[in-house]
Amino acid sequence: MSGRTRAGLPSGLAARLLTGQVLVLFAGALTAAGVAAAIGPRIFHQHLLRSAGHMVTASERAHIEMAYRDASLASVAVALMISLLAATVVTWLLTQRIRRPLDQVTDAARELTRGHFTTRVPDIASGTELDTLAEAFNSMAARLQGVEDTRRRMLADLAHELRTPISVLSAHHEGLHDGVTSLGTESRAILAEQTDRLARLADDIDAVSTAEEGRLTLDLRSELITDVMWAAHRGMRERFADKGVDLVVDPVGADGLTARIDRRRIGQVMTNLLTNALRHTSSGGVVTLTSEHVGDEIALIVTDSGEGMTGEHVAHAFERFYRGSSARTRDQTGSGIGLTISKVLVDAHRGSLTAASAGPGEGATFTMTLPC
Repeated sequence: MSGRTRAGLPSGLAARLLTGQVLVLFAGALTAAGVAAAIGPRIFHQHLLRSAGHMVTASERAHIEMAYRDASLASVAVALMISLLAATVVTWLLTQRIRRPLDQVTDAARELTRGHFTTRVPDIASGTELDTLAEAFNSMAARLQGVEDTRRRMLADLAHELRTPISVLSAHHEGLHDGVTSLGTESRAILAEQTDRLARLADDIDAVSTAEEGRLTLDLRSELITDVMWAAHRGMRERFADKGVDLVVDPVGADGLTARIDRRRIGQVMTNLLTNALRHTSSGGVVTLTSEHVGDEIALIVTDSGEGMTGEHVAHAFERFYRGSSARTRDQTGSGIGLTISKVLVDAHRGSLTAASAGPGEGATFTMTLPC
């Protein structure tokens, strides 16, 4: 903060506070003087006649009343001067008390605009609204720091995700150019696979951005939850069979219940959840898809007997490209943001998507709730 700003802020605040108090004091003094001048002499005159009677002459009475008026005005003037002095002292003390926390908040805001998101306002301990302001500022700074950390991690992970397909494409391109390899069936399949992976990654990132920015359009219609569950089963059963994992569907809890959903979007969420469960469940394991009716919501629950997750992995399960240990290891076909997309799609339906696990080796549970 510049010296001019430091000097200008308290001076301007002090001037405003002092001006306000002076105006109030002058208004009070003028009111008191006017009331004393209008009513005081008459009341004083009546009391003087009662106490002195005929022994006071007219000239003496006039002199006494004039002395009363002069004394009253002098008293008001002295009181006004003392009040102005007191107002000046109080204004100065109040300004000094407010100056430090305001300077701290202003300095912190300036550092925040420079990209220093670790800046925080120290404890003011003034017991006023300034403490609330400092707490709100620190909370905002913490959120901005979290967003910045997520942005940096996302860019780093995005570069990591792009590196593999680009390297494969580049290697095959050089091989074809140098005549080391030929454009046969195998090369075409590899090139097509990596190109599709890049296309899926671009589409998934666009889907997340569209949903988080509120630009997602939903085709909401009343759908039977059991139909959604069985459709997900039909779409995934062959992949489960190929890996030797049982896919069990228990739709009893959703029997007869409907929800206003975008069938295609919720189908995408179910596919992502089942794919994630299949990816982390070994051959011979079981993945179950069940439902529960709780209040005015319906819960679709995907439970697997696979690798499970630690508490840290659960906390980051829906972050873009999050990579942990085996609980979050992806195969070569995933974009790494399937769960992120699923969460934003469910949020767009005013539902919720949560993850839970008892620990590594204990499997994982993903619960999607939707309003009935």
